This record gives sequence, structure tokens and C-alpha cells, in this order.
Amino acid sequence: MSTAVLVSFRLGGTDGVSVEAAKWAWALGQLGWRVRTLAGTGCADQLLPGLAIDADQPPTSRELADALADADLVVVENLLSLPLNPPTAQLLARVLAGRPALLHHHDLPWQRPRFARLPPPPDDPAWVHVAINALSQRQLARRGLQAALLRNAFDPSAFAAGRRQALRDALGVEPDELLLLQPTRALPRKNVPGGLALSAHLARQPLLHRAGWRAVRYWLAGPPEDGYGPELTRLLADPPLPVTHGLPPGGPWDPADLYAASDAVVLPSFWEGFGNPTIESALARRPLALGPFPVARELAAYGFSWALPDDWTPATHAALAADLAEWLAEPQKWRTDRNEAVARRHFALTDLPLRLDPLLRRVLGRSPLP
Repeated sequence: MSTAVLVSFRLGGTDGVSVEAAKWAWALGQLGWRVRTLAGTGCADQLLPGLAIDADQPPTSRELADALADADLVVVENLLSLPLNPPTAQLLARVLAGRPALLHHHDLPWQRPRFARLPPPPDDPAWVHVAINALSQRQLARRGLQAALLRNAFDPSAFAAGRRQALRDALGVEPDELLLLQPTRALPRKNVPGGLALSAHLARQPLLHRAGWRAVRYWLAGPPEDGYGPELTRLLADPPLPVTHGLPPGGPWDPADLYAASDAVVLPSFWEGFGNPTIESALARRPLALGPFPVARELAAYGFSWALPDDWTPATHAALAADLAEWLAEPQKWRTDRNEAVARRHFALTDLPLRLDPLLRRVLGRSPLP
């Protein structure tokens, strides 16, 4: 049995890279691979602290080479995509030179303002680059790197039976209180001010009150990162409507619980490499309000029924709130049915092994199956 090692800054968490890496690990297992995980922090088969984003120094060449010694294939999850630990990335590129590797790019340097002028990821004839959206694929091509396109995949059954009442009770949400979920971490690009503004507009929609909703509560599920804590504290100190932040005791709570407890979802981001809540909300049959991130239009082209804004202004907030209020107050079952059907048809996790197999054949020059 061949061995694949998935390596990243961190694994095993709720961030998008960790979530999608776990799905790739499952798919590789379905294709007959033995899979190991290697990361700087989090939950992995092996932790090598020098791989972490905030590591003081990289691992030694011997440590990294030994950790990858049994790998017939290395899958690099974002560690060679974003320059968050450049010395370690340079070391990993040297260790992987001439070895079969899939570089799974969730984000790219120029997609973050602070890295806008930095060069593209490293390349090697033995590697295959994989983008999760067509925009990244085109941007890599303009920089001389050909990448395959493999979008994120989702398990529809994972959203079938969330604990709605238990989580609402733990959050202290009243039966006639509409809970609007932003299922993200708190970072500048996640646009928490936009989520708050849209929620405030929604709370003023007469249609909701006539439908029996007494109030709207905005719920930001994830923690602050990248030094955003003080700004988040300022934003939540005097909010325009009731706000809940984080997860309550009584868990662990999984994504199905979060979507089940909510009545609608807002993803106001300026940028998402993919934006998993788009598909997750469809599978959970929840109305969705979107921000103006470019990849949303790629996903909408599959046939989702979403209102897609061109910008993020007070007028946009009002228009999205009106659309969401109509969807909630006069349940548009056709929209919910359509979005769920599109998500199941085009983004099913069960299809991931079949979609991953050609990339394995390309990088290995042979079938990875026994």
C-alpha cells in the first residue's frame, strides 16, 4: 500500500484548509492509500513545531526529511501557497525537489494585500498544482504555473440532523428571535462590520415582524485571528442589535448544529478562497446573504439562487436584507430546493475520489490503485 503524507501549517481544526485536507485524506483512503498527516500545530499524526505559522525557526533538514521519508506522495496544504513561514516553505520545497507532490492551493500571495507583490508558489517538474477556484487557476497561469481545478467537496448527510433546539437553548435564543449566523472566524476580509450592518437592516424589515419574528440576533461563530481581537471587541461593544459571539458550553458543536440552530446565514466576506458556507448553507437548507467576493460568482454559475452584490454599501445591505426577509417570511421552497439540489449534484464528497484520481495519475505517471 502506497503512503501519502498531508503536510500543512496546522491541521485538525475548523479552518477551511484543515477541513478540506481531512476530506482529501478520506478520498485518498478510498483510493487505496495509507494516509498520514504532518503539521506544525493542531491535531495530526505527527507534529513538527517548525512548520507552524508562528514558529521561531524552521525544522532542520533532517527532521523534515525523516518526517517525509516513507511518503510515496506528499500533499502540501497551503504551506507552499501563502508565505506565512517563508524559511520553512523554502526548506520544504528543497526537500520535495524531484518528488511527487500535489500542491493544494487554498490561497495565493497576491490575494492578500500584505503579500500582493510577492512571487508565485515554487514549482518543480515532479509536482502538480491544484487550485480550488477558476480565478486562482487563471492567476497561476498568468504567472507561468499550470494548475488543475478541483473545487471543495461536501458530505450532504453531515447536515441532515443538527441539534437545533439544544444549541439555541445554550445560546439563550428565544423562540421568536431570528438567528442570523456568520459561520466564520473574525478577520478583516471576513467583514464583520458588514455582517452587523446587514443584520441591523434585516431587523428593520416589516415583513419579518408581520411573519412573527420579534427580533434579529447576529451570531458570529468563530474567534478573532491575526490580531483582530481589539477591533472585534470595539465592534461588539455597542452593536446595533443583539449579538452572540462564539460557541456556548455544552458542546462539542459541529457545523450541522450551527446551521440547524440558525434561521439564515450571512457570508459578507470581501474575499474567500472558496467560501464553504455557500455550499453548507444550501445543504442545510438555510437562506443565504452573500458579500461581494469574486469566487461567489463562479459558484453561482452552477445554478444557485442567490442575490449577488457588486459592492458592499448601505444600499447593498438594504437590498440583501429585503431579499433575505422575503425568503424567510414567505418561505420560497423552490429556492431552498434548488440550492440543495445544485450542491448535491456538483459538490458531493462521494465524487471526490473520482475527481482526485486523474491528478494522482498525472503526478505519479501511473495508477495509484493496487
